[in-house]
Amino acid sequence: MIGNDWDEILKVVWESPGFNKFYQGIMEEYTQKTIFPPKDYIFNALKLTSFKDTRVVIVGQDPYHGMGEAMGLSFSVNKGIKIPPSLQNIYKELESDLGIAPKSDGDLTNWAKNGVLLLNAVLTVEKDKPASHRGKGWEILTDYIIKILNLKTEPVVFILWGNFAKEKAKFITNPNHYIIMSPHPSPFSAYSGFFGSKPFSKTNNFFQSKNLKPINWNLNN
Repeated sequence: MIGNDWDEILKVVWESPGFNKFYQGIMEEYTQKTIFPPKDYIFNALKLTSFKDTRVVIVGQDPYHGMGEAMGLSFSVNKGIKIPPSLQNIYKELESDLGIAPKSDGDLTNWAKNGVLLLNAVLTVEKDKPASHRGKGWEILTDYIIKILNLKTEPVVFILWGNFAKEKAKFITNPNHYIIMSPHPSPFSAYSGFFGSKPFSKTNNFFQSKNLKPINWNLNN
């Protein structure tokens, strides 16, 4: 399904009767309604960032629900699509934190290729109905992914923005890892502690304290 080490790691979930039944139901919805992202992009985050290569996890809620926006990476949109307000705020914080100028589009694929797993807690959504697939079954998979990453011996940084993402913190118990939590970057909460939270420099300072290579956050490279 994925094409890298996640296939073997997640086999126990793929083959579980409960998840299988849920997944078939989602596939059925694709034939009857407009569901995002396109089917081929549902597991884009896992395809672009293997388990072995995952160094940072940024947990989102569920995919963007507008036409053409969702592309399987949390907070990211395809080139040519207007940059959503939350991502605009992420870009502002990135510039404030590290002096990196905002990218002209909202495609975060370069982060994914640099070891940043851009994982939504829920991987599909019905058009114009935010959180429409929440609590249906995707959490079986995404909770398991967090639990498995927690077992890594190599340090991983978990960036949890907003209450929905913070729910995953209970699965992160390994002292090798580092959790960064703040309010969500949406316009409703960004000024309540997201701006000025410096997640990007905190991540790199943590890696450097462990004599590990920092993340290249510059999307323009």
